[in-house]
Formats: sequence, structure tokens, C-alpha cells
Amino acid sequence: MTRLSRKTCKTLAYDPSDLDIGIVHLGVGAFHRAHQADYTDEAIRKGDMRWGTIGASLRSSDTRDALKPQDYLYTIAESDETGERFRVLGALRDVLVAPENPATLIRAMCRPSVKIVSLTVTEKGYCHDPATGELNEQHPDIIHDLAHPERPRSAPGFLVAALRERHTRNLPPFTVLCCDNLPANGRTVAKVVTRLAQLIDPALGVYVADNVSFPATMIDRIVPATTDADRARVAAATGLDDAWPVVTEVYNNWVVEDRFPQGRPEWSATFVDDIVPFELMKLRLLNGAHSSMSYLGYLAGRETIADCMNDPALAHFVAHLMHSEVTSTLAVPPGADIGAYKEALLRRFRNPGLKHRTWQIAMDGSQKLPQRLLDTIRERMNAGQSIDGLALGVAAWMRYVTGIDEKGAPIDVRDPLRDELRSRADMAGLDAPKLATALLGVEKIFGKDLPANPDFVKAVTQALDSLIRHGSQKTYETFRSSHP
Repeated sequence: MTRLSRKTCKTLAYDPSDLDIGIVHLGVGAFHRAHQADYTDEAIRKGDMRWGTIGASLRSSDTRDALKPQDYLYTIAESDETGERFRVLGALRDVLVAPENPATLIRAMCRPSVKIVSLTVTEKGYCHDPATGELNEQHPDIIHDLAHPERPRSAPGFLVAALRERHTRNLPPFTVLCCDNLPANGRTVAKVVTRLAQLIDPALGVYVADNVSFPATMIDRIVPATTDADRARVAAATGLDDAWPVVTEVYNNWVVEDRFPQGRPEWSATFVDDIVPFELMKLRLLNGAHSSMSYLGYLAGRETIADCMNDPALAHFVAHLMHSEVTSTLAVPPGADIGAYKEALLRRFRNPGLKHRTWQIAMDGSQKLPQRLLDTIRERMNAGQSIDGLALGVAAWMRYVTGIDEKGAPIDVRDPLRDELRSRADMAGLDAPKLATALLGVEKIFGKDLPANPDFVKAVTQALDSLIRHGSQKTYETFRSSHP
């Protein structure tokens, strides 16, 4: 079959070779290519050719190797209950692989035309302490970047190196646009980057703090990992072989603080002064439900989120979590209809066209729990409210990170704290009080307050005991009967 390329694609509304480079994006995975790149492509189609994007991978060459032979074009496949639609996007003009030549990426970030450096490097990519939001100065990549600031490894290290070079060359600083699921993501990344700059050069730290804009964002689109079945389906529908399409849902939302001193594309996003209410609504409702469902569902043998939602008892748990526990902690943004948003989420979770694997969502739980579940728990407990569903979500994570499933088979746990978590779990065994105590001792996740709260410890331990004794499915079926 013919390979997708500029020569073979007949549907692009513009010539990608005419694009200037206005954005460098760190972490050019499926999520960026299905979300921010889609918004940018829309702005380019309207005639603004300043916003071509250079992508960068900080680890692997896979994306570069797949997309380079097709001129960095790729297909986006969007589905809902009515079917699936296909488009080709051309905003991505190049993909760099940072470990091959860090200086090349720094030079790209220092192009005078670059106004924005955006990131989707996942929560763990910021080398911070999830419980506090502070830079983890003992992180191996940060230790390396402090010793070799001209050859960084970490995302914060590349940002600091490029900002330092731009300052030396009297170029205005780019805007740093975090698009990851961090609480107050702009402020968190500002704190991390400013601290690293300060450690490298105190004067540079002052410059970053005073001159660099870090707008916060809230991004809401579900993007599963691309599979061979997706590639085959895209090829059959389009008649072109695409090595790395992205699959996603029709639903797409982006809320952004409008702080771009050097300018930005005319994205069809919602621009606001205060991102926090939008961010919490999404993190706690969508992401909190996703994480809880992924652990319970994986343990019960459910491969995808749609499979989880086809289980009435597990679907009931998700609805209970949203309606009865999370909603009370949210300040609804002006003009938002939280009821409609929750109903839309439940429909989106049921979308059979999205093969969103529970195992994929379960990755990096140590980095996700604080903002997705633990902060909600703190607010509920401070208000004297129950945390039964939230505690079950935490307990399911604990059972999952033991690394052995309910049939005795190994679980491929992917987490930056995997070794520590597994060591603690192995020493405790499948004894709920011991296991809960051992894992609650990870201060990077739970802080000092939650392990010292007897009500929290009791709720998590009881839920974990049920998971160990009776299994996930029996536990959430019992939850349904006790929480009608």
C-alpha cells in the first residue's frame, strides 16, 4: 500500500513547507499530536503560517523514525457513537531526538521565530515531588543537569538551557506551556524551572522568575495508545499506509490562561484568567475516575475502559465517585454545567471505538494519585464527609502495585517508584494492615498528614482487605449494594 506523504496526501489545505517554526514541543507523543497539534493545525488552516511545530522526544526515536518517511504527516482518527472520521495533520515539521544531540534541540528552541515551548512529558517528566510540587533535587536527571547544564536530560533542564542561551543572545524568552495533568500546572512548572535555573545560576533564576510566562492549561481529550489494529483500520479507510496515526474521540476541550507575551496561534480554545476551577473539575472527575476504574478494572480482568463501563457494578462505582464524593469538592466555573459534563464523561467512557487500556491508564500512579484522588480526600475529610469510593480507588492502586494479580500472574507495573513500591509490598505481603502501612509510608505520594489520619488509614485498609480477600469484582459489587 502507498505510504502517506506530502506527495500522496491530497487532502491538506496548505503546504507544510510554507510554515515558519513558532512552536517547539517537548514530548511529541500521541496525546500532543491528537490535541494541541490539532488546535494548531486548525489555526494554520485559517491562513496563519507562523506556527509550524518542531517536536522533540526526550527518550526514544520511535516517533521520529515512524513519521520522517511520511514527511511528518499523520492521520487523526476521531470516533463517537456515530462512527469514525479521518483527517491528515501537517503542523508537525520535524521531530528531534534529544539524547542523540541535545545541542540541536537547544538551538531549535533558540530560533528567533519560536514563541512557545509546550510540553506533554507526563507527570513524572518534571522531576518534581508530587506531594509538594517542589523540584526533586535528588532526581538522577536533575543531578546530571546541574553537573552538565549544557547537555541536559530532563525537560526542566532543556527549558533552562534554552532560556539561558536566549537571554545571552538578547532574544525574548519563549512562553512555557505545560499541557500535562499537574495541579496548577503553569505555576508548578514555573516553580520547578525557576528553582533549577537558580541552582545553576542565581542571576538566571531571577531572570526566569521575572520574565518567563508559564500559563496554566486544562486539557480534556481521551487518547489511547495506537495499536496495529488502529493502523490497519486507518489504512483501509484512507487508502494510505500511516505508521503512526493517532486515535481519539470527537470530544475536544482546552482551557488556557491567556498569558503569551510573544503571541500565540488563534487556537479555538477557551481563554480565561483563572484556570483552577476548570482544572480541578477535569482532574478530579475525569482523571480521578479513570485512575480508580483502571486499577479496579485491571484487577477484575477488564482490558479497556469501555469494558469497565459495560460492567454495571463498576459503572455504578464510577457514577457514585463523581456524583457523591467528587462534586462537593468543586467550585463550578462560571457558565459550566457540571451535570452535563458528568453525563458526557460517562458517555465518553462507554465509547467502544476507544480501546483505552486499563493498563495504560494505570501507569505512573505514584505521580497521579496526589492530584487525582488524594487532594479530594483531604477536602472531603476536612469537611467531615465520607471517602468510601475514593479510599477504594487508593486501595486498588495498592493492590495493583504489589505486581501480582488475582490469579497469581505478574503485573507489568510501570512507575518511577516501582522498585520502592514493590520492595515495600513484598515485605508486607498480602496482609492489608501491613501493606497499607508500608505503602502509606511513601511520603512522596501521601505526605505526612494522610498516614497520620486514623480515619483515612482505616478506610483504605478496610477496602484493601476486601480486595485481597474477595477480589476486585466482588468488592465493587458489594460497594454497589451498600451505596445504592
